[in-house]
Amino acid sequence: MIIKTPPMGWNTWNTFGDKIDEKLVRETADFIVESGLRDAGYEYVVIDDCWSELKRDENGRLVADKNKFPSGMKALADYIHSKGLKFGMYSCCGALTCAGFPGSYDHEYIDAATFAEWEVDYLKYDFCYHTGTLEGKFFYRRMGAALANCGRDIVFSACSWGMEETQEWVKTTGAHLWRSTHDIQNSWASIKSITQQQARLIPYNGHGCFNDMDMLVVGMDGKSFIDGFWQTNGCTELDHKTHFSIWCMFGSPLMIGCDIRKMSDGAKAILTNKEAIAINQDGAYNQVYRLTLDRGPEDALVCARMLENGDFAIGVFNLMDGEYRFVFGFDEMGITTHCGKDIEVTEIWTGEREELVSGTINTVVEGHGCKLYRLKLIQK
Repeated sequence: MIIKTPPMGWNTWNTFGDKIDEKLVRETADFIVESGLRDAGYEYVVIDDCWSELKRDENGRLVADKNKFPSGMKALADYIHSKGLKFGMYSCCGALTCAGFPGSYDHEYIDAATFAEWEVDYLKYDFCYHTGTLEGKFFYRRMGAALANCGRDIVFSACSWGMEETQEWVKTTGAHLWRSTHDIQNSWASIKSITQQQARLIPYNGHGCFNDMDMLVVGMDGKSFIDGFWQTNGCTELDHKTHFSIWCMFGSPLMIGCDIRKMSDGAKAILTNKEAIAINQDGAYNQVYRLTLDRGPEDALVCARMLENGDFAIGVFNLMDGEYRFVFGFDEMGITTHCGKDIEVTEIWTGEREELVSGTINTVVEGHGCKLYRLKLIQK
């Protein structure tokens, strides 16, 4: 199975943790359709940890929690599929999941077969409680082989948090995406830290095996389900817009983590911006790269990607608290003064045409802010 663009969808974990049941999942699937999120590209409905009973059945199979999911996972999959959506689930390479439920260690093939019987389309596979006698890559190869031979196409999301230099071995496992960091939190500090960690990982992202920078916190209000760990001051709408722009620019999967039934109009506008999503979902999926700023600080970040039709995406990100003036040209992108083309640059959040100054972008960006451009070369 090959997937050509980063997956888009919704996951239960960030907002709900163990407080999940089939009513919540069905209502969310309904709202994904009714709100236009499905039409925007969000198609996976993924149940994270805490969905199973604490013990396997007499045949060694995982069993859905009878109180949370009384209709069973196959019925839930049928409902999600009836909405034109796809169904995702969670397991872990260790003996236990991160929340202490049965993991898939030494049960990889029976679990893959079970997921196939339930008509699962996506598996998030975590990294907790695995034996230290083997390196992580061996556990992910096991599940990768099991999924490839289960008789159903299932997207394999390797959630090893970037541990043990995941980027160096993940493509040996058959995984379609791989988590490059620990869990995101709904704070600017977390968004900034994850962004900064990407510099050395850029060369490892690519078609068919996408660098997953973790789920989106757009639309979350700062409250959380775990006292202490997730308690943060939350983010402003500007923080969330920059967060979404970075994830789109770097080609990360777009998995919504908020309660979409309660999201604000501002959050919805961010999550459904067609031009930003088009950059994320561009078919060429060319590698993003950083442009050089003359004497620019490390937290003044300008990145570019060439898109499928010859356009370019340019992301300008101010990771600092105060405003900063960005000045840069296009030579490093392969666009020279004598290329024989006119240059048209549009900022996609405002829809406004950027006025170039001597063939350069010269713009001030507020702290935590961004500008996301699409550049076109026009025949003179």
